[in-house]
Amino acid sequence: MSAHTEEAVHVGGTTVTFAKVWIVLLVITGAEVLLAYEQVPTLIMLTILVGLSIIKAALIIAYFMHMKFERLSLFLTLFPMLIFCIVLMLIFLGDATRIPVMRPTL
Repeated sequence: MSAHTEEAVHVGGTTVTFAKVWIVLLVITGAEVLLAYEQVPTLIMLTILVGLSIIKAALIIAYFMHMKFERLSLFLTLFPMLIFCIVLMLIFLGDATRIPVMRPTL
């Protein structure tokens, strides 16, 4: 028998880490709900909501989808799609702030 034993190394988050991330997600969601009830200009509100949503998505992907503990190459495979989605949101954000002009018909 060999005296050499191999131990499996577990790389990942702990329950405490996941609980902290969950609490941060709850706080961000509360801030989003509070912001929706406040009288904030539409462009500022939408910009803050998109920013908070990106932060929430990053936390969810990093911790609950375990991407933080994966190899860098897997992360770099998905990162261009994140940039593409952010650009699409910014392109269409301008449409949300336009107010349609009602013209009388003759």
